[in-house]
Amino acid sequence: MSFLESLTGPLAISTGVVALAEIGDKTQLLAFLLAARFKKPLPIVAGIFVATVLNHALAGALGAWITTALSPEVLRWGLGLSFIAMAVWTLIPDEIEDDEAQVAQRFGVFGATLVTFFIAEMGDKTQIATVAMAARYADATWVVVGSTLGMLIANVPAVYAGDKLAGRIPMRLVHGIAAGIFALLGAATLMGAGQSLGF
Repeated sequence: MSFLESLTGPLAISTGVVALAEIGDKTQLLAFLLAARFKKPLPIVAGIFVATVLNHALAGALGAWITTALSPEVLRWGLGLSFIAMAVWTLIPDEIEDDEAQVAQRFGVFGATLVTFFIAEMGDKTQIATVAMAARYADATWVVVGSTLGMLIANVPAVYAGDKLAGRIPMRLVHGIAAGIFALLGAATLMGAGQSLGF
């Protein structure tokens, strides 16, 4: 694998997979809700960005640590099965939790977005996907950059044109494509496609 491929592979895959998986996800529903409540897109987008960077940096660090803690064989099987589980999870529609939608107004628009987005993303499929991809690829940094970019690709339009956009997105098709990519990553990992990366 060339240097360019090592950068663009994880970056491109994590961007695409997270952008697709995020459509219809509870954090995107939260972006719609925050936009409708506050009607101030710039601090909402800034809050989404900061919350995602913090959350996915933790996920990337965990994924990188996993590669040092598990044997190559256990890692290969764990990642392969995780990607396949992500494929199934992606097909299940998300709902936003009431407590995730309610944050004290005293935090302001940016603070409310930062807190609610960070909490909503904990244990969410896009965070789990970031952990798995950071463990799958050699450089977790590019996975975090890509997953953050994917979150912004899905959520910035939701903030600016949420109501008009939501009804026009074919959710089942988008989720099907994302599930297919996760399934392919899982199958490739189980068949040993990651051996060139050390597992």
